[in-house]
Amino acid sequence: MASDKIILGLDPGTNIMGFGVISNKNQNLKVLQYGVIKMNKEENHLKKLKIIFNTVNNLINEFKPHEISIESPFYGKNVQSMLKLGRAQGVAMVAGEINNINITEYAPKKIKQAVTGNGNASKEQLNKMVQKILNIEIKDSKKLDASDALGAALCHLYQKSNNQTTKKSWKQYIISNPEKLI
Repeated sequence: MASDKIILGLDPGTNIMGFGVISNKNQNLKVLQYGVIKMNKEENHLKKLKIIFNTVNNLINEFKPHEISIESPFYGKNVQSMLKLGRAQGVAMVAGEINNINITEYAPKKIKQAVTGNGNASKEQLNKMVQKILNIEIKDSKKLDASDALGAALCHLYQKSNNQTTKKSWKQYIISNPEKLI
């Protein structure tokens, strides 16, 4: 796995936003923080967006993540809901961008595939696997958005690890087998 990284995972939403911060130091995974921001009592959409921006900005200032992994909006039949979700994601991304942090988007199926091995896994299955991998207990079913965010962070870590591992393995192969070079 990639070494010495802090990743902020986000599951943006305008009623509930999940977040999770993980650290990977010397291949030792640790959860630094996770939770949800509930905004369903706030009626003003612009105020919700401000809450999202401020929350992400505060998490960045507190944990100093190297990268942000964000769940991208999925296809939905309600155009108005998709528009609001896209705005929530955009505001979260701007918070990362103004802090010069690399941001990567992942589709929900990609996150589920990376963490559970099944792109069609339920939120509950993802939650159980996140708990097992990170050795934490998330009891509150309302915190499924937090486990989605932690799943996004894990997915990003795994994607980065796979890309780096491949490069390192070929380099190691050449170093270990110089006679194989033509």
